[in-house]
Amino acid sequence: MQPLKFEPLLKSTLWGGNKIIPFKHISSNQQQVGESWEISGVKGSETIVAEGALKGKSLNEIVSEMKGSLVGTENYERFGNEFPLLIKFIDARQDLSIQVHPSDEIARRQGKHRGKTEMWYIMKSDEGAKLYSGLKREITPEEYKELVENDTICDALAQYEVSEGDVFFLPAGRIHAIGTGCFLAEIQQTSDVTYRIYDFKRKDKDGNYRELHTKEAAESIDYRVEKDYRTHYEAQNNMGVSVVECPYFSTAVYNIDEPMTIDYSELDSFVILIGISGEGNVTDNEGNTTSLNAGETLLIPATTQTIQVTGTLRFLETYV
Repeated sequence: MQPLKFEPLLKSTLWGGNKIIPFKHISSNQQQVGESWEISGVKGSETIVAEGALKGKSLNEIVSEMKGSLVGTENYERFGNEFPLLIKFIDARQDLSIQVHPSDEIARRQGKHRGKTEMWYIMKSDEGAKLYSGLKREITPEEYKELVENDTICDALAQYEVSEGDVFFLPAGRIHAIGTGCFLAEIQQTSDVTYRIYDFKRKDKDGNYRELHTKEAAESIDYRVEKDYRTHYEAQNNMGVSVVECPYFSTAVYNIDEPMTIDYSELDSFVILIGISGEGNVTDNEGNTTSLNAGETLLIPATTQTIQVTGTLRFLETYV
């Protein structure tokens, strides 16, 4: 089976900007595009295969048909017909709400199917763009509720000015928010459970305040404090550099300027490649060649043994 590309699902949002459409080199008049869902098995928002023999089929359809051949034997036993990862590009013209996601255990206790752990890779963002990740001082659940009510919750959060190449890992329970001017790639569990903690007193298009989930969030927050929430790594040319290893996904960053072969023969998983900058091609061991340029995302089936990547390209590699 050849690598698969999907039609992106463009999501207009209250806070969306204008970076995603030109970044992906697509034609669209859609306004305020805050998110491009690149690979998604979320019910009601499934991505559709864009080309090849499977064109027109949803991701969930091909998981059901191909099973372990697509996602890997152990992944299929673990997740069944639900694809385990959701891949997005996000462009914030305004601050997103302060939010948190529950763990799997807490989500099930709250009547949800699954929690959400995720990561961000920062792309070319506006100068001075910032985000929130984690608590900078200890607070209690009671104090948390007071801070929300008093509009001072941001005072308790660690804030970071970001630049291209920065990585932030966001395990379930970590308070976070994407700030104005941030442009990033997001890798996450397949889950749409988000608890909004604070929304800067903004109103929607109908003049209403957006719903807050103060109680559910209080139950989900990890109140531990860390010294630094940024992931530190050193990029290397023509090799993969691991940035995240967790039970839900493993992610590496590649910067290539010469042909490179990547061996997946011992890996029992699909692989997703996310083009960050530059342009190149991916050729699998069966001779199928597919472009991988900035703004493109490829799903490599679990049956693929090796790929060769050529061009001048920065990309993320992620799998379960």
